[in-house]
Amino acid sequence: MAAADDTYLDEAYDEGIDHAHAGEIVQWYAKRPVTVSTAAATSSLVGAFALGVLTTIGALAVMRLYDRD
Repeated sequence: MAAADDTYLDEAYDEGIDHAHAGEIVQWYAKRPVTVSTAAATSSLVGAFALGVLTTIGALAVMRLYDRD
């Protein structure tokens, strides 16, 4: 079994390339850094902690209900 000859795909791809600008770095590929305000970061941290506390209290309440003999 022989491998397929895919050279025609390379030639078709090369036809669409502007070779004068082929080595330039495209700026729109660079991602913007994520910026979050201090208030937003603090509130999300406090919210996550509060959600964890509420989940723990709920789990303890459910365990207490099923633990009764």
